[in-house]
This record gives sequence, structure tokens and C-alpha cells, in this order.
Amino acid sequence: MSQKTRLDSRFAELKAQGRAALVTFVTAGDPTYEASMEIVNGLPAAGADIIELGMPFTDPMADGPAIQASSLRALKTGQNMIKTLEMVRAFRKNDNETPIVLMGYYNPVYIYGSERFLADAKQAGVDGLIIVDLPPEEDQELCLPAMDAGLNFIRLATPTTDEKRLPTVLTNASGFVYYVSVLGVTGTKAPDATNVSDAVAKIKAQSDLPVAVGFGVRTSQQAEAIARGADGVVVGSALVDAVKNSLDDEGKPGSQTAKAVHDIVRDLAAGIKKAANGR
Repeated sequence: MSQKTRLDSRFAELKAQGRAALVTFVTAGDPTYEASMEIVNGLPAAGADIIELGMPFTDPMADGPAIQASSLRALKTGQNMIKTLEMVRAFRKNDNETPIVLMGYYNPVYIYGSERFLADAKQAGVDGLIIVDLPPEEDQELCLPAMDAGLNFIRLATPTTDEKRLPTVLTNASGFVYYVSVLGVTGTKAPDATNVSDAVAKIKAQSDLPVAVGFGVRTSQQAEAIARGADGVVVGSALVDAVKNSLDDEGKPGSQTAKAVHDIVRDLAAGIKKAANGR
């Protein structure tokens, strides 16, 4: 990609400040469109540097129980791709700086129509895509058209991505590399900061892209430890759990739903800032 994106600008800005990015994942439409919109709108003020917005899907196979449940809650209240893009469009009315990445699976994109999706996503103000079930061998399917549309295509690397496979994973990647710090599904294990630092170094030996680390980060202390060796810290399951735990007996959000998420984000952001002070 030739043009500079919001992701490029944000990571450059944070690098100049000497700190890692806090990347927050929430599922679009969870638990309702209105409550989800309130959550997303308040993320930057709470300390989020980049927002990952999950595209709800009936079969999120790489996600753990927390994010699977959030997808089903969103779908139950009528969330769909049109509404997800509308959320981005609404967010952009008041925030033209915070990068937004749509994360999920190819099926909802395919059903919507790939060409239509890329055009609508770009128009809405989306900056990048993470499509977890499209490998580099299928770049012509969505990655290359996304790049042509001016959207970053973020790749996933894992503990099983060896040095032979890594160059393939990094081909056509842009925005940042998302390092999955533990094997398995999201939110089920805690990452080891030492192993993460070693893995990040291996990726950086083959790429100039920032590396953000996710899967299993739940606490301010974990965020601080990961931030010492990475360009970004991704947190998702802890936030969608906060949504779930705020719901009433009928599964409806209350006045504390958005606050529950934002309070955790503030705590995580404080941990990352603490890591920056110790760098």
C-alpha cells in the first residue's frame, strides 16, 4: 500500500511517545446496537488506541466461549453487516483519528459481497481487516482487493508459525502483525511475557511492521508485561466478559454496561503506560 493509513499514523505516534498501543476488541451489536455504540464511542477516552470491532458470526471457530457468546448475543438482537458498518459510520461523526479494524470470518463478508463490502467499509471509515480464516494462499480472494481499496490487511502469526512459514504469512501484510500469544482459542490461557518477547523479535527480524500481541491478556499487570516487548497489546475476552457480567437476568444491558467495559480499559491503559515509563 502506498498511502498512509490511520493505523500507520497511530503506531508512528505511539512509537514517538515510547509506548505500546492498547488495542481493544468488542463485538459489534453486543448486547444491543445502542449499548454497543455507547461502548465503542467511549473506548478512546478510556484509553483505547485502536478499536477492533468483531463482525458477529454463527460459527466463530477460533474464538473461546466468551467471544462466541458475544457473537450470539449480537445476532439475537438483529446485528448484521449493514449495522456493523453503520456503527463505524456513526463513530466517525465524532472521531476521525482512532483506527478501526473489522475482525472476523470470511463467510459474512462473502455473503455481503466482497466488492460491495470493501467499498462500503472504506466509505464508512474502516481502516483494516483481520479475517482469521483466509490464509495467505488465498490473497487474491480479499487481501489484494482490500489493499487496492486502501484498507490494511492484518495477518495473524502464532507460536507454531516457524521461520520457514513466517515470510509467507508476512507477504502482503500491512497495518500491523497480530501475534497470537497462546495456542488454542481466545481468552482461555494467559501469555508468557518472555516467550512473547522472543516471538516478537523473530517477527521483527523479517518485517518492519508493528507487532501487537493478543489472546489471554486480561489484567493491567499482564498488559504491562506484554507492552514491554511488543508494539501493541490486544484485549478482547476480558471486555466481552464485562459486557456479559453487566446484563440483567433477562440478558438486557443496564446503565453500568458501558462503564464496566471502560473501567477495564482504563486499568489496562494504565498498565501499558507504566510499561512505557519503565522502558
